[in-house]
Amino acid sequence: MSRILLVEDDDRIVGFIKRGLEAEGYVVDVTDSGGDALAMVRETPYALIVLDRMLPGIDGLEVCRMLRREQHQHLVLMLTARDSLQDKVEGLKGGADDYLTKPFAFDELIARMEALLRRGSSTGTDPVLRV
Repeated sequence: MSRILLVEDDDRIVGFIKRGLEAEGYVVDVTDSGGDALAMVRETPYALIVLDRMLPGIDGLEVCRMLRREQHQHLVLMLTARDSLQDKVEGLKGGADDYLTKPFAFDELIARMEALLRRGSSTGTDPVLRV
């Protein structure tokens, strides 16, 4: 199944999400650091990144912006307690493919991930235009 990178600095949330995703059949790598996340993404082809916005050091929004500047096409679901309209718009404009606020229902997280993965797989990796 798909390999997911979970970037989150709250151990309770990490445990909850990691256990749930693994029960759903996903392979999950975890880091609590934006800098480590960037290094991991450069080395591993993740299907999706679940990215907390508020991280120590390089925050999630900057991680997302850096990934997009480097032309990484990874799907990014930003998961954060920052829930104002301005925060959501900034996250999406910063390169996130979806934005989910905490607290959240695990079923909604899974549904959003599956929707992103469906859209991501429908684009394919073949750059040939078919008409």
